[in-house]
This record gives sequence, structure tokens and C-alpha cells, in this order.
Amino acid sequence: QVQVVESGGGEVQAGGSLGLSCAASGSFTNIYIMGWYRQAPGKQRDLVASLTEAGSTNYADFVKGRFTISRDNAKKTVYLQMNSLKPEDTAVYYCFITLRRLFRNYDYWGQGTQVTVSS
Repeated sequence: QVQVVESGGGEVQAGGSLGLSCAASGSFTNIYIMGWYRQAPGKQRDLVASLTEAGSTNYADFVKGRFTISRDNAKKTVYLQMNSLKPEDTAVYYCFITLRRLFRNYDYWGQGTQVTVSS
């Protein structure tokens, strides 16, 4: 069984910073991809950032230069440092991991954590 648990989040004023973390556990060793999506009310879920085990990053244009993703493979944990936050960053942030088994990818999701940026 795979578990993905986020922590962090909360409320901050525009221009402030917040950090999210996400720990994965279960019967696996390597995690192919770790990352974050977000979903604002009434909107689709969008990729925020992802990071492969090899170290390749992918950022959404709307967070480039403001957010930084990192991971600790030994701890099976991914982090998202969010700086210069804007009200439009308000959303539920979901962590995901992708495991690769027998040449197929399997995605697992956390329960989500609320980030609210006030103006």
C-alpha cells in the first residue's frame, strides 16, 4: 500500500512565502517522479512542478522564478518552496508520486493541502 501525505500550507499575505512537504511511504524503493498539482475552486487541476529521480525539473510558467521544487530520495519526500506568493496562487495543492513498475507508471496522490494568499 502506498501513502502520500502532505504537510504545510496555510494562509499568507501576498508577497509572502510558504513551504509544503510531502512524504511517501509503502512497499517500494525508488520514486520515478514527485511533484505538485493545484486546483482552485471551479478550475481544473494544473501541474505546478515536478522533479524526476534523475533531477529533471518541470515548472508551470505561472510559478517559474517564484517556486522551487526539491526532493530527498532517502526520505522519500518532496518539497515545494513558494515565494512571492500572489492571490491567484490560492488553491488546494496536491502532491503526487509516480512509481514505475514493470514498464508502467502508477500515480498516487495526497489528500491535498489548502494554500490561501490574501491581498
